[in-house]
Amino acid sequence: MKQKRIIIGTRGSKLALWQAEFVRSELKRLDPDLEIELNRIKTTGDKILDVPLANVGGKGLFVKEIEEALLGKDADIAVHSMKDVPTEFPDGLHLAVICRREDPRDAFIPGMRNARFKIQDFKDLPHGAKIGTSSLRRSCQLLSIRPDLKIEQLRGNLDTRLRKLDEGQFNAIILAAAGMKRLGLEKRIGEILPFDISLPAIGQGAVGIECRVDDTWVNDLIAPLNHPETAVCVKAERAFLKKLEGGCQVPIAAHARIEKKDKGGGQRSRTSGSLRETEQTALLLLDGLVGSLTGERIIKSHREGKPDDAEKLGIALAEEVLARGAKEILDELYGRC
Repeated sequence: MKQKRIIIGTRGSKLALWQAEFVRSELKRLDPDLEIELNRIKTTGDKILDVPLANVGGKGLFVKEIEEALLGKDADIAVHSMKDVPTEFPDGLHLAVICRREDPRDAFIPGMRNARFKIQDFKDLPHGAKIGTSSLRRSCQLLSIRPDLKIEQLRGNLDTRLRKLDEGQFNAIILAAAGMKRLGLEKRIGEILPFDISLPAIGQGAVGIECRVDDTWVNDLIAPLNHPETAVCVKAERAFLKKLEGGCQVPIAAHARIEKKDKGGGQRSRTSGSLRETEQTALLLLDGLVGSLTGERIIKSHREGKPDDAEKLGIALAEEVLARGAKEILDELYGRC
């Protein structure tokens, strides 16, 4: 008899559940008779909220317990935010699918008064303004532009973070635009930060599906959910991260995109979906950086190449930033992990 039941392992936050429900709806669309259950799992990152993530140490703070559920067959697939997923997987597990990406950028969320923003965007922040974020990647980039800012730790789920902002604990907070949009909170965004202010986390905005390697039925079931363009871009970003041995909370960022030459005049334009363009027209562009905690040193670089060479491109970009000074920064940071 054909299998008709699948268990999704997920974190219990609103955003994680939105992502799990999205995957459930897509699978039901493919097979309306499929029975799908959610297994809500509390991860180490969810349990430790009074300590900065950079001080917790270790890899996979938001996936380890879910992977244990996969290996113990208490879940058949795991739905993750790709920015939380380590570059190495336990034996027997793999990343089978990467869904279509939402907006990968960071969002500037200012405080409000009488349903209006107190300030509209990043450039309007007063001297010494308090910014809430738990990300060293975000803080180092903001401090490199505005060293006067006071960056303060902000942990908890999205509702908790917005509540702390509304209570006046911060002038503004920085969150992933994708999460705000997915939860219908786009109106709270004052500004979508451009890449030259805040380059995103590796995989930000993308949802990944992890499963057991040898579970053929599950692998075949979820395969149609894979989005080729997103998968290639995230592959390049993760190759960059892996070469830098990123695992601890360190200021590393990368963003890849695919562009194609316009058939008329040779100008570039963003691709909208699949990778059916010829290799001559499709181009993978990758930006990456490594920064010091204070933002005093930011090593940035850029590479372009064929989408088929995504992994090589990521490795080459990492080698370039390492040679330009990132190795010294990372050696010092990894010594603290």
